[in-house]
Amino acid sequence: MLFGAAGVAGVAAAGQKETFEVVHTDAEWKKLLTRGQYFVLRHEDTEFPWTSPLLKEKRKGLYACVGCDLDLFSSETKFESGTGWPSFWAPLEGAIRTKVDMSLDTQPRTAVYCRRCGGHQGHVFNDGPRPTGLRYCINGIALKFKPA
Repeated sequence: MLFGAAGVAGVAAAGQKETFEVVHTDAEWKKLLTRGQYFVLRHEDTEFPWTSPLLKEKRKGLYACVGCDLDLFSSETKFESGTGWPSFWAPLEGAIRTKVDMSLDTQPRTAVYCRRCGGHQGHVFNDGPRPTGLRYCINGIALKFKPA
């Protein structure tokens, strides 16, 4: 397998299924996405660090969900975190949802999802730069870049 941890995107903490504007069957998602995109967006996998071409992307523009084309992040908030994944200090307003991720036995993390399709994007941590102090550590395979 190409990726790491597994899970199910779109399941609310209370066990109720969340609803999204863009909905496809599992078979449809498999046809719409590459294998890697499918496992990251639909099964909460993680791409290998340092593999995303978006790490070196320096142009102005927007980063959109590869699953539904919703703009999620601006190049204005992108920074070099040294972690091996594209990192941002803030999402675009109203673009994402979060939930507690208990997939690691050590401590809970906060997972980040596209609010339109529920596609898993990555995680947010409290070790980012000013002004937010947050680091949205995002799988580059879950994004597409739209130059300004």
